[in-house]
Amino acid sequence: MISFRTALLSALVALLVASSLIGCTGTSAPVDERPAEAEKPLESPSGPPPVVQPEESRPSPPPAVPEPVRLYTYEVVNAYPHDDGAYTQGLVFENGFLYEGTGLYGKSSLRKVDLETGNVLLSRDLTADRFGEGITVYLDRIVQLTWQSKVALAWDKNSFELVRELPYPRDGWGITHDGSRLIASDGTSTLYFLDTETLAITGQVEVRDGDTPVYRLNELEFIDGRVFANVWITEKIAIIDPGSGRVTGWVDLSRLLASRPSGKPVDVMNGIAYDAVNKRLFVTGKLWPWLFEIKLVEQGSGPG
Repeated sequence: MISFRTALLSALVALLVASSLIGCTGTSAPVDERPAEAEKPLESPSGPPPVVQPEESRPSPPPAVPEPVRLYTYEVVNAYPHDDGAYTQGLVFENGFLYEGTGLYGKSSLRKVDLETGNVLLSRDLTADRFGEGITVYLDRIVQLTWQSKVALAWDKNSFELVRELPYPRDGWGITHDGSRLIASDGTSTLYFLDTETLAITGQVEVRDGDTPVYRLNELEFIDGRVFANVWITEKIAIIDPGSGRVTGWVDLSRLLASRPSGKPVDVMNGIAYDAVNKRLFVTGKLWPWLFEIKLVEQGSGPG
């Protein structure tokens, strides 16, 4: 009887052990309780994509350093007689002759002048109510400004016959051209670019020496891509880049007239003309008895 019970218990124990082993070796997959990792972006074969900085955080390029302003004095090459009754407001040299515009009410005129002798070869007077100002020769016309009459005059270059009058809503001071447009001043720090037929403004630029506006721009001459401008009541000429308005040079003409003193009263320096063929630069002044041919002499440079 005891042997039978023992055998029965042994059989039950073996059966339980077998069932336990079967449950542990079943086909169910084990549960992975680790937290899932964040999905990673695919990387290109050449490496991770470049990091793009926001626009505002990108480093700015270094500011451009302006060219230094060149400083010039002069050497007198020659002196030619000039009418000491001519209140010079505009001056041009072309084909061996000077063309001159003079001012003052009742004395304003347009003239063709022989360089060597200073003799007036052809002249036209303005009406007494008009104060003549700057002139420029453009093709077969001479354009002459007036100070406060709000009109510009277009003359035939050969006959000096008045071709037409054009409205001009600003004070007239200096005028020149660059071959395709007229360039004018009005006594402020602004240069105006004008249509050659209508004189309508097509653009403008403020003239600055560094950060400082240059006022009282007067008689103008276009020379080798630059505008040369008398600065009224000074003995200086500003050399201007017409694209930016930046002064690229200064010409100091101090004591020029003192080299040939006059016993008569004179007024301020005004009048620049250029012989583009022979590379000659001429300057004079209001009521000056001489017109000077000068050579620029560079003295150094200043801050831009």
